[in-house]
Amino acid sequence: MIYENVKRIADAKGVTIYRIERDTKIANGIIAKWGKTANQEPSATNLKKVADYLEVDMNELLSDKQETH
Repeated sequence: MIYENVKRIADAKGVTIYRIERDTKIANGIIAKWGKTANQEPSATNLKKVADYLEVDMNELLSDKQETH
């Protein structure tokens, strides 16, 4: 769910997951693991970095609603 939300918002803003990771200094491939691996939940720090980068509230990344930007 978290990965899907990040991907959806990033796509709407024309940004790749790789670029988010690079620009926020999150290790390459980490965001893709969010939600794909049961034990790979984002740290609060990384979640905040991504939310800030995408200019959204952290709750939007955690939400199970499908909203469009």
